Amino acid sequence: MNLLSLLIFLPLFGAALVLFLPASQTKYFKWITLGFCAVELLAAAVVYHYFDLSNPSFQFVEQTDWITLSLGSLGAVSIDYLLGIDGISLPLVLLTGVVMLVGAVSSWQITSRQRAYFSLYLLLTASIMGCFLALDFFLFFLFFEFMLLPMYFLIGLWGGPRREYAAIKFFLYTLLGSVLILVVMIALYLSAFDPYSSLNAQTIVHTFDLRYLADGHNYLPNSLLNGLSAHQIMGLDARLFLFLVLFAGFAIKLPVVPFHTWLPDAHVEAPTPVSVVLAGVLLKIGGYGFIRIAYNIFPDAAAEYATLLGILGMVSIVYGGFNALAQSDLKKMIAYSSVSHMGFVLLGVASLTPEGLNGAVYQMVSHGVLSAMLFVVTGVLYDRTQNRQIEAYRGLAKPMPAYTTLTAICFFASLGLPGFSGFVGELFTLMGGFQSEFMPKWIATASTLGIVLAAAYFLWTLQRMFFGPLWTQKGVESLLADLTPREKIMLLPLAALTLVLGLFPHFIFDITSATITEFLKKFSLN
Repeated sequence: MNLLSLLIFLPLFGAALVLFLPASQTKYFKWITLGFCAVELLAAAVVYHYFDLSNPSFQFVEQTDWITLSLGSLGAVSIDYLLGIDGISLPLVLLTGVVMLVGAVSSWQITSRQRAYFSLYLLLTASIMGCFLALDFFLFFLFFEFMLLPMYFLIGLWGGPRREYAAIKFFLYTLLGSVLILVVMIALYLSAFDPYSSLNAQTIVHTFDLRYLADGHNYLPNSLLNGLSAHQIMGLDARLFLFLVLFAGFAIKLPVVPFHTWLPDAHVEAPTPVSVVLAGVLLKIGGYGFIRIAYNIFPDAAAEYATLLGILGMVSIVYGGFNALAQSDLKKMIAYSSVSHMGFVLLGVASLTPEGLNGAVYQMVSHGVLSAMLFVVTGVLYDRTQNRQIEAYRGLAKPMPAYTTLTAICFFASLGLPGFSGFVGELFTLMGGFQSEFMPKWIATASTLGIVLAAAYFLWTLQRMFFGPLWTQKGVESLLADLTPREKIMLLPLAALTLVLGLFPHFIFDITSATITEFLKKFSLN
């Protein structure tokens, strides 16, 4: 059974079903979306069940010829429908299943244009899964591009007062990243030789297969670059230049400072379920792209620029933390906290150590769970009062005790309290930074300030909003009801998951360790 194809085509079938059902069946659209997202998570769990943890290679590989074109003496074009999963992508596939299901439950509040909303939501689910499963660069890029349209419309049609501005800014930033990735993909396509073509150097097979592109030795032939000096682009070695271009493309998605400015606007204007998906899984495609594509294809350049990337990670951690501390809008505070927490991902990846890389993947999973929970608790309050200003609330613990308890758990986990997943992710990325032979120790030392800042803005927000005498804007007190059963269904599993991952981190590390150990061999200093 083609389980990986099922993960992609299942939500596509659900989207088609929503599109073609008659208008009289509108009441079933949300149930169809919820059902398909639940089956999607179940299918991801089945993949995990049959996954061989000791095997560092790609598993469940599916390959079918898609586009084959002979170019005569110039060789041939080969684009395959190629899927596979390993210890780096599997945790993110499982995360996607969890977050998309939570987002589907959160979408229960959507009442306008339900057919369009739920079909776009399922299309987005398929696109995200495709990014984590594609082993053909062209196929990956196709799924990466497909994510733009549903997310653009989900923000632009169902968002807040400035939704058009936020949607356009998101689209333009991400489109710029896509163009940069496309440039590198074309260059690699022109330079790729099939290592299994009987070693005939005259036989050029233009391929997008990431397994071939990731051999670490594809220097660009001068004859294919329109007269540019051999191996040089704008004064840099071609591989170094293309790595920087590719890095910038994925840095926009992560996002890395200074490419981050689209994120706060998108989060503030997006409806709650879209913010859940955006922070929970879409940002992770940036981190995944660093590891799977940029670092895998250009390991020499990754090692060369480790210090630069580490500094960018440190700047994102500290800058995001200070900005979060300065916010009065709860949603914008969480958005900047995401910039800070994803900076730890870049720091771990840049370290090129087992601790750092394992910690980076773990941090992506942990942040996915915690950011989903953070935006859900924000949405709970906003649904009742239509106000996200931190200063508008005091003493919420009295009328909303269950909500306060789960919000406190989420805040403590996000600031890195031991026993929760946030602590483990930050610990291992920092350990990787301190042990790295590719960048100086002061980068990791300065990055620890992010933990202090996280404690400051989360604890200050908790103290201001939930403790002391009850006070809100006039006429809102009667609306402050505690959690509904639907809201508990979203929050309780996420709270349990961050606790389980915090106490038993081996659930993630057992998946990632073998693949990352093999991956790091190409960075050996010996």
